[in-house]
Amino acid sequence: MKRPGRKGSRDPKVERLSQLQLFSNCSKRDLQRIARLTTEIDVRAGKVLMRQGDQGRECLVIEEGRAKATIRGKGSHVMGPGECFGELALLHSTPRAATVTAETDMRLVVLDSREFSSLLTSVPSVTKNVLAAVAERLRESEGKQPYH
Repeated sequence: MKRPGRKGSRDPKVERLSQLQLFSNCSKRDLQRIARLTTEIDVRAGKVLMRQGDQGRECLVIEEGRAKATIRGKGSHVMGPGECFGELALLHSTPRAATVTAETDMRLVVLDSREFSSLLTSVPSVTKNVLAAVAERLRESEGKQPYH
């Protein structure tokens, strides 16, 4: 139930960001900062969002839709709402590790390298969530590799 006198007081972008796993532990103040740093874009199914080997310039978080990451044209991983990609190239200044293509129409949250760095410095809960996502991805890739 809405409170009288508070009509329009909620920022829809802040509300959408609060629903994403990457930002789920953030305070309202942090979410407002994230909203100022990020850009939301809509893309059509089939659009290549990043190519393996290209220099990374931004990190993307899926708000709506699905994307497929493919490494060397082989193994693939489907990602959905709340998942983040592109952060590895920004964390380590390396080329993109995969090609990512929109499988459906999508809404994405975009952070360029400067915004991403600022966010990691100023919002510790996001840094923790990014590290957890990277660790999970590493564990998944190790599970697909034979042990020596």
